[in-house]
Amino acid sequence: MTIAPKTLPVLDLRLFAPDHPEQDQALAQLREVTRTLGFFYLTGHGVPQQQIDELTGLARRFFSLSEEKKLEIEMRKSPHFRGYNRAGFEYTRGAQDWREQVDFGPEREKLQIGADDPAWKRLIGPNQFPSALPELRPAVLKWIEDVTIVGLKVLQAFSEALGQKPDVFAPIYNNGPNQLLKIVRYPGRDQTESDQGVGAHKDGGFLTILLQDVVGGLQVDDGRGGWIDAPPVRGTFVINVGELLELASNGYLKANIHRVVTPAAGGDRLSIPFFLGANLAASIPVLDLPPALAAQVRGVTQDPLNPLFREVARNVLKSRLRSHPDVAREHYADLLEEQTGETTPA
Repeated sequence: MTIAPKTLPVLDLRLFAPDHPEQDQALAQLREVTRTLGFFYLTGHGVPQQQIDELTGLARRFFSLSEEKKLEIEMRKSPHFRGYNRAGFEYTRGAQDWREQVDFGPEREKLQIGADDPAWKRLIGPNQFPSALPELRPAVLKWIEDVTIVGLKVLQAFSEALGQKPDVFAPIYNNGPNQLLKIVRYPGRDQTESDQGVGAHKDGGFLTILLQDVVGGLQVDDGRGGWIDAPPVRGTFVINVGELLELASNGYLKANIHRVVTPAAGGDRLSIPFFLGANLAASIPVLDLPPALAAQVRGVTQDPLNPLFREVARNVLKSRLRSHPDVAREHYADLLEEQTGETTPA
C-alpha cells in the first residue's frame, strides 16, 4: 500500500473479525500502515455517535466551570495523577504544554503501601470528579469501559498482523490494563505563550484512541522532515502505536512522533485521548516474529532523553513525574531526591 502524502489512511475495525472475508487484506494493510506511519483513522468501532456527542458536550460543560470549581479536583491533590491541570502545568521535554485538561483512570481502591513496596503502587487509586458536574462520572467510566473494548480488539488485530495469536498480550493485561483518559481543551493563541499545545513526543502504552471534536491541530511526523495534518473526521477515532508495541515487536511497529499546534486566536480545540497499556506489574516480552517479518525489524528507537524500559511501571512513573512536576514535588519528593539530590524532576 502506498500512503497518500499528507494524509492518514482509514481502516475499518470490522474487517479484522476472524470470519470476515477481507481479514487477510485488512491485516496486511494494518501491518504496512503501522510499520511505516504508526497512525490511522479507525471506522467501524461500534461506539455510538450519541455517546460521542454526549461526552464532548460534558467536556465543554466542564471547561466552562469556574476556575474555583475546576480546581476543586486539581491534580496536585492526587498521588495517582488524577484530576485537573491548568494550561501550562504539564510539560513535554521540559517545555510547557498550553492545554487545560482533566485526567481519569479506572476507579480503583488506593493501595496500602509498605516501606518495601515499589513506588509505582502509589499510582493506583481513585479518580477525582467535580461536584458541580455529577453527570461526568458515569459518562467517563462508561467511556473508559467501552473504548478499552475497542482498544483490545485493535490490539488483537496488531497481534495477528504480527503472526501471533490474537491473545498473545493477554497475560500482561488480563489482571487490569493501565488505562488513562484525558479530556483536553487547547485555548487559542491569544491565551497562550507559545504555539505548543503539546510538544513533539511518542505515546507510551500499547496504543492510543483519540477522539477529536471539530478543530484540528494534531500533526504526525512524516519521516521526511515535515508533518502530516490529522484533522477531525466525524465518527472516527485516530489510532496510533505506542512504545510498548514498538518494544514488543523489536521496532517492527513504529511508535511515531506527533504534536498538537495551538489553535488560532479566538478559538479553542477539544480532544479526548485514551491510552491503553499493560498491567503496571508486567514486563514487555519480545515477540518471536515469523522469519519474513523478523527480517524487517529495525530495532527499538533509542532516545537518550527518554530511555525505554521493559518494566511497564518504570516507564509510566517516569513519564508522570516528568510531565507533572507539581504533583511530583507534592507526592514523590523522596524519588526526586534519590535521582537528583533536590526536589525537581530529573
